[in-house]
Amino acid sequence: MPRFLTLIRIDEKNAPAEGPSPELMERMGALLEEITKAGVMLDTAGLKPTSEGTRVTWSGGKIGYTDGPFTESKEVIGGYSLIQAKDKAEALEWTKRFLETHEDHWTITAEVRELDEG
Repeated sequence: MPRFLTLIRIDEKNAPAEGPSPELMERMGALLEEITKAGVMLDTAGLKPTSEGTRVTWSGGKIGYTDGPFTESKEVIGGYSLIQAKDKAEALEWTKRFLETHEDHWTITAEVRELDEG
């Protein structure tokens, strides 16, 4: 079965300062339990804010480091999941269900890409 990486993009500047509500965390926990029991979820996690990150760049034959926050970025990767699904349609359905656990005031984009396993 193919594996898919879902990258969750958020706008750090417009995310709720208090983070996810307890109700959101409960809905998300139930969905993650369901997707795990279905044998689909391989790994998932949220990411620390960009203020705690470092970008490493290779350009002109040299390595460069830039410490966060990355203010030039409107959207940043806020989390990811690695799933194993029968096809892209199933991966998109699980992603849709994840996004729907969020309240209306959240703005989230999920990029779903199949791993190229040659």
